[in-house]
Amino acid sequence: MRQVVLDTETTGLQTEAGDRIIEIGCIELIDRKYSEQVFHRYVNPERAVGPGALEVHGIDDEFLSMQPLFEDVATEFLEFVHHAELIIHNADFDVGFINHELQRLETPVQDIREHCRVLDTLALARRMHPGQQNSLDALARRYQVDNSQRKLHGALLDAGILAEVYLAMTGGQTNLALEGEAEQTTLQVATSPVDREGVELVVFKATAEELDAHRSMLRRLARTAAAPILWDEIEPPDAGS
Repeated sequence: MRQVVLDTETTGLQTEAGDRIIEIGCIELIDRKYSEQVFHRYVNPERAVGPGALEVHGIDDEFLSMQPLFEDVATEFLEFVHHAELIIHNADFDVGFINHELQRLETPVQDIREHCRVLDTLALARRMHPGQQNSLDALARRYQVDNSQRKLHGALLDAGILAEVYLAMTGGQTNLALEGEAEQTTLQVATSPVDREGVELVVFKATAEELDAHRSMLRRLARTAAAPILWDEIEPPDAGS
């Protein structure tokens, strides 16, 4: 099963007022495991970022003026998400902006929902936790997902947090307590010892190419988050990286 966790940043909140996408971040999951495939692009919206939006994501007009237009990344984006299930928090917002961009270009794909399946984690969270706060930050706290680097919103950063939240939400966690309550239900699993005598475990180490690709992805995430990454504290990056 191929899924793509997606988030966008925009110039404002209303396509009707001419607001546009300025950033797209996508993280690929294959059978609920991270692949190394990430799609991340900043986009020149050809208009000014609203002051309210600027306070949220901090992406300014000068930076965006040097980025490609949506039409320059549309084909690559559609190819990346094709036939995937999109995992989006408050999907109507992001889908509305994506469709607005596609319709401006009159591309063969006019509705991303006809190109991909869409799962809205906000709707899912409201069914799982009725009457509770279900923003991405609230869900991160509930499922103990680290979002300490989220000083400002960012499409790739938020997609990474959402991926962790989604996997926790759908992975069998049974925390039924309301906000602020300590009580929770846990599953009791019976275990039995396994006889490993005579068994030789094979350990497959990452290749140099795989390690380079891993470090490259971590550097991209660090630049997007504008913050150091925990991995560097465990394994310092190579000199000059």
